[in-house]
Amino acid sequence: ADLLRTSGLPDVRLIDVPPDPPTVYGQRPATLGAPTVLLYAHYDVQPAGAAERWSNPPYEPVVREGRLYGRGAADDKAGIVAHSAALRALGQDSPLGIKVLIEGAEETGSGGLEAYIATHPDLVAADAIVVCDLGNVALGQPTLTTSLRGVATIDVTVESLAAPVHSGSYGGVAPDALVALIRLLSTLHDEQGAPAVEGLEALPYAGAPRTEDELRANAGVLPGVDLVGRGSVGERLFTGPAINVIGMDVPTVESATNAVIPKARALVSVRVAPTQDPVAAGEAVVRHLQAHVPWHVKATFALLEAGRGYLARPGGGAQKVARWALEQAYGRPVTEIGEGGSVPLVAAFHAAAPDADIILLGVDDPLSHIHGFDESVDLGELERCTLAEALFLSGLAF
Repeated sequence: ADLLRTSGLPDVRLIDVPPDPPTVYGQRPATLGAPTVLLYAHYDVQPAGAAERWSNPPYEPVVREGRLYGRGAADDKAGIVAHSAALRALGQDSPLGIKVLIEGAEETGSGGLEAYIATHPDLVAADAIVVCDLGNVALGQPTLTTSLRGVATIDVTVESLAAPVHSGSYGGVAPDALVALIRLLSTLHDEQGAPAVEGLEALPYAGAPRTEDELRANAGVLPGVDLVGRGSVGERLFTGPAINVIGMDVPTVESATNAVIPKARALVSVRVAPTQDPVAAGEAVVRHLQAHVPWHVKATFALLEAGRGYLARPGGGAQKVARWALEQAYGRPVTEIGEGGSVPLVAAFHAAAPDADIILLGVDDPLSHIHGFDESVDLGELERCTLAEALFLSGLAF
């Protein structure tokens, strides 16, 4: 809140959005008939994971070779810094109306704020919305994101026995819940690793092409390991569905005993085509799983999260100003891409302000490793992104 005040916003407050942490909101009105811009970022971060996997303690920022390392450095503290610095560069004499919204639950779905916006649409009413939570295809390459995939998360629990039983006495007859879960989850993909669920949609990808070699390098795919899926890399990454098992509750190797496992649980993440209803996609996956339960074990399914994707409207006036600003700041043409991940609030912004141009950009690059170990932001990229945003605000005002 203090950062927004020192950035030139006189009206700053905290908004309670239970059950999530409060949202920081600041604004100043437009004058002389100028447009209003909403700037969005988030202050929450992903868990750091195993501290020993980091080169330095994850919550003690350190600069190495021009990159700032630490959890949240890129996702999304850099977005907050870019907004603040751009506002300071714009100054207080600009007629542009400014709204800034910094939330604290993006990484967990933004449910509280999304519900608040649905009942308070004036909060985000604007002519343009800048979401600084994305990134560039390569370091120094200005990038506008034109689509986001939606997401659905499904809890899968399998139970086969009332309690563990000795694997020597009962193995070979008593159904193993973990084996049943593995068999069930394996039906979600075909032999090439593509989703095998009827009812999941895909769109053609029209952005900058991505190559398999580029993906291998950026993702750290081990030598000799095949890539999965069908279609172009862009379709697989940005406009088609993807299914991943992101967690399992099973005994660890260290705690294993000679017992048949009675219960196992998994969390399945489904990335959804930008225009598909995520609830419908999640329900399609649940129907598939229900039809493939082995051995009549007891299986339960819960759809925990469903967030819509987004497909940008081409040719908007603010989009043109953003393209110009990025090209001025970076000194090269802009690349347009899709984004395979989700920004939960973008769909809420679009619903509340359907005529607003939504600008999706950011400071991440393939070396940022957001959500991973040794997350970092290139300080030069942060400077260029900040300059681009300042130019965008100035260009939109005049």
